[in-house]
Amino acid sequence: MKKTSILIIEDNDDIRESTTEILELANYQVFHADNGKTGVELAIKHLPDIILCDIMMPELDGYGVLFMLGKTPETSAIPFIFLTAKAERVDMRKGMEMGADDYLTKPFDDVELLNAIESRLQKKEKQEAFYNKSLEKIDSLVNRGDGLAELQKLVADRKIRTIKKKQIIFYEGDSPNGLYLLLSGKVKTYKISNDDRELLTSLYGPDEYIGVNALLSNDIYHETAEAVEDSSICMLPKEMVDQLVNHYPEVGKAFIKIIANNLKEKEDQLLQLAYHSVRKRMSQVLLRLAGNDPENAVLRISRDDLASMAGMATETVSRTLSDFKTEGLIEKKGSQIIILNAKKLTNMKN
Repeated sequence: MKKTSILIIEDNDDIRESTTEILELANYQVFHADNGKTGVELAIKHLPDIILCDIMMPELDGYGVLFMLGKTPETSAIPFIFLTAKAERVDMRKGMEMGADDYLTKPFDDVELLNAIESRLQKKEKQEAFYNKSLEKIDSLVNRGDGLAELQKLVADRKIRTIKKKQIIFYEGDSPNGLYLLLSGKVKTYKISNDDRELLTSLYGPDEYIGVNALLSNDIYHETAEAVEDSSICMLPKEMVDQLVNHYPEVGKAFIKIIANNLKEKEDQLLQLAYHSVRKRMSQVLLRLAGNDPENAVLRISRDDLASMAGMATETVSRTLSDFKTEGLIEKKGSQIIILNAKKLTNMKN
């Protein structure tokens, strides 16, 4: 049976040698490099199952290594863990935006190291199984034409990232590095008002693209994207998407359709806020969260997020949900909301 292989890229001799020793004792096959340039060469040559990489190194730093490997299809999907003594938010955010899977802050002990590796390898197996299933659903978008087939291939070649609940994917004002495809979970986008209230603009579910408007208009993001629950996404690099759009009109048409649907959804939200009663707005939000099969759907969403979506105060959300529960429309179990009567919610009078 082939051993799981790990590449360590670390310029500190003591850390590199001790980490190699720990992993070899744990029955891993280990390759190691003392600088980023050599690390990239070894990664391309051996295609390891996972890469551990320091950030601050001579010749080519960890960000450069991640960027170089991300450009090569054979290495772009390899799980990548940064080894760093720098725990500042800006460094962690930059690494995650570029496609890193995890961070291990130095100094770390044997248990932390092995747990991080085992956890990442297990997630990779689960994600690959889910990914294959999710790609089948994308056929509704990618079902004809060479360009759409190329889009599907681009998606299939990208690395899957696990995004924790409340983790930020991008901030309002950031420039887009690519287009995000949500594979599992939920992601919300929102703006912060002048009085520091969170105004929810969209809620995304599996197989939906995030950031299409900013990417195609070559503009900054005008909203912040945050995971509502643990989610899986892949990022399609901007230059690759631009090439597809420029060479294949059917790809551009597909994304224009997504933008049009997004605009229609926002128009519907504005109309609901302007003309619908509190009860009607809340019923519409619950049905929207439930998706295509609302009966007995189980929703996991905070009162604050419901308030943002429905355009009402948190206290109003609580009162309205309590009324719905009394009327037998929903059931509440902790942070979960279970829809009991989707028909009555649908026919809720304004």
